[in-house]
Amino acid sequence: MALIKSVRGFTPVFGKNIYLAETAIVIGEVIMGDDCSVWFNAVVRGDVNSIRMGNKVNIQDGAIIHCTYQKAATTIGNNVSVGHNAIVHGCTLEDNVLVGMGAIVMDHAVIEKNSLIAAGSVVLENTRVESGSIYAGVPAKKVKEISPEHNEQINMRIANNYVMYSEWFR
Repeated sequence: MALIKSVRGFTPVFGKNIYLAETAIVIGEVIMGDDCSVWFNAVVRGDVNSIRMGNKVNIQDGAIIHCTYQKAATTIGNNVSVGHNAIVHGCTLEDNVLVGMGAIVMDHAVIEKNSLIAAGSVVLENTRVESGSIYAGVPAKKVKEISPEHNEQINMRIANNYVMYSEWFR
């Protein structure tokens, strides 16, 4: 069973049809929408500030979602995939975003809708990623735009697949 822990008077709140892997950890001021999943060894730590997630968000194995005390909450929109071992910290991920494996998104960054952060990239503090773009590198820079078809094939497919994968583990 996942570790769900209250801290500072806040207890995580979950929507419908949630899957939490046995080694997932969800702590504190976390509000999660419907059809979300938190996978093995992933941590969603709302101890020092709030974490808000929309619907169909998947936090894949080993990923960390956190924030900064009194300075930077984390907001995640709908249909968002946070890849294996990624770190999402005190930032905003709008709808239909994919954060690739091992990527890092830092405080006050805004990843606009329909965007992709390539695996291993580092999105620095206060960066604004343009809607419909792929950003890659260290530090992450725009490398190209994503067509609506590419967004559907990649970002939306992964978000939908993780709802299906969750069913396999229930």
